[in-house]
Amino acid sequence: MLTLDKVFHAQVVLKDIIRKTPAVRAYGIAPDCELYLKPENLQITGSFKVRGSGYMIAMLSDEEKQKGVIACSAGNHAQGVALAASKCGISSLICLPDSAPISKVEATKAYGADVCLVKGCYDDAFQKAIELRDEKGYTFVHPFDDENVIAGQGTIALEIFKDLDDIDAIIVPVGGGGLISGIAYTAKQIRPNVKIYGVQVAGAPSMYNSINSGQIECLDSVTTIADGIAVKQPGENTFNIVKDYVDDIALVTDDEVSSAILALIEKQKMIAEGAGAAAVAAVMFGKFPVSGKKVVCVVSGGNIDVTSLSRVIDRGLLNSGRSFSLLIELIDKPGQLKDVSRIIADCGGNVTGVHYEKGNTESVNGCYLRIEMETRDYKHIELITQTLRDEGFKIV
Repeated sequence: MLTLDKVFHAQVVLKDIIRKTPAVRAYGIAPDCELYLKPENLQITGSFKVRGSGYMIAMLSDEEKQKGVIACSAGNHAQGVALAASKCGISSLICLPDSAPISKVEATKAYGADVCLVKGCYDDAFQKAIELRDEKGYTFVHPFDDENVIAGQGTIALEIFKDLDDIDAIIVPVGGGGLISGIAYTAKQIRPNVKIYGVQVAGAPSMYNSINSGQIECLDSVTTIADGIAVKQPGENTFNIVKDYVDDIALVTDDEVSSAILALIEKQKMIAEGAGAAAVAAVMFGKFPVSGKKVVCVVSGGNIDVTSLSRVIDRGLLNSGRSFSLLIELIDKPGQLKDVSRIIADCGGNVTGVHYEKGNTESVNGCYLRIEMETRDYKHIELITQTLRDEGFKIV
């Protein structure tokens, strides 16, 4: 059974396995509240996952440790299990889909695990892990639906309360529910008045749907940039804990997550993966009643692929009005581009791209001019577009 004593015991056991991550005051991200970040992206392996897997593995019997552990993951859980097993001096085997990024495969190996690449998707890798568990006698380390794993994640709440007094709410990203279960259970035992809010992405609302329907539901598919919380079905243990201890769950979009990733980079100099930025996105876009409150957002991880990061930043710039593209219909005559550029410059915009194309315009001599530019925000975009219209330009 999950108990508060077990969470405190996990804190002692994990002392030599994990890194304590100090709460950080965040400025300029959510001006309506007093915002703090719990930066688990700075955790060893770059994610909170090592807490849960570390405690579960440490609690195995000598016989189980001798046989080793097995897990299935394409990301943070794999690295957490690999490191925790190595720290405990036992062997680990991680089943990964063969489509997993090379960087994640190599990182898992670097933490001391053997890797079994399985053709297909995550579900195929999961089935392979279960087969090998039954065949070899390994212990399967579940990514979220295990009480020792949940207790390990609950140590985050203990650290938050040690760092901060009188907090009003903790906001937590939700995938399978292990992280929020540990935090919610622990927090409510110690300070029942603290609100616990969960955040899922609109493309993977498994826990959100399950709580609203009153029973565990399985999604047909998940689609989101927040791959760390892209879970089709919550666990039985986690569903029951969330139902009893979490005050509310809200959804954020991929665009909102992208804006949060960008805000963390610019305002906090902090890299978060999609799942890690979900809680911050919820505060930025007003998903919970936290105005005037003292709030902690759990930044659950920072393992975002570099190539993905550049695309997410571009998307975040667009969503926040920091970059803009407009199409202008012109008469093809000398001086037009000069006038357009002058207006944009006078308004304080910075042109970053120009594309000229002939098309089906009303005039035989017509053309289209596509302008890409850097802007300050949406009000700045409105100023530029209105000034162009006032000068007689037709914005398509």
